[in-house]
Amino acid sequence: MSSKRSKRYEKAAALIQKGKNYSLEDAVALLKTLPTPKFDATVTVSAHLGVDPRKSDQMVRGSVALPHGTGKQVKVIVFASGDAAKAAQEAGADEVGFEDLIKKVQGGYTDFDAAIATPDAMTEVRKIARVLGPRGLMPNPKTGTVTDDTASAVNAVKAGRIDYKVDKSGNIAAACGKASFSEAQLVENASAFLESIVKAKPASAKGNYIQSFTLAASMLPGVPLDTSSYTA
Repeated sequence: MSSKRSKRYEKAAALIQKGKNYSLEDAVALLKTLPTPKFDATVTVSAHLGVDPRKSDQMVRGSVALPHGTGKQVKVIVFASGDAAKAAQEAGADEVGFEDLIKKVQGGYTDFDAAIATPDAMTEVRKIARVLGPRGLMPNPKTGTVTDDTASAVNAVKAGRIDYKVDKSGNIAAACGKASFSEAQLVENASAFLESIVKAKPASAKGNYIQSFTLAASMLPGVPLDTSSYTA
């Protein structure tokens, strides 16, 4: 039984030219004309990559600071003790702890957007990798979330740094702003994200690395992007 699309979705889909790949600027301009829901929709950029994530040397992951943030209040927890814990609290972390916080996560607590840990806390944090890993929340040195400088890490995440990781099907998606953002803000944010993915191309990736890029707002169809200007 197929799910019926809303009238808003169908109306928006009719405005997207079939078979056309839009420049990022044109896609954002088009997105601004589509009939959005009453709430401030999240704008997401998705990528389908020509990699095999089952091979460790083709894993694509990284982080990027969005020039204008995501428009979302980011909830950050920090696994640390001593001075690093104090610094994280002063920087505005939503929750800071060590053994107690690990037990809380073990018990099913995942109501946060990012997790940071000091290197010496990682031995214990790895025990909850099964909880954090599948949700993309596991602290990682490559994304700057395993560090002794917890204050800088908290500030970076709160300011709009996003972490990304390819899924088992070769897809990556990230929120790059809100529908209320200006066209220039959305273009700059999306461009920063896309360029970061291009730079993260694994050396072992063969063939066409970038299969497709898509721009979409919540509850609306995606606008296909022209990938020719993003060569890896």
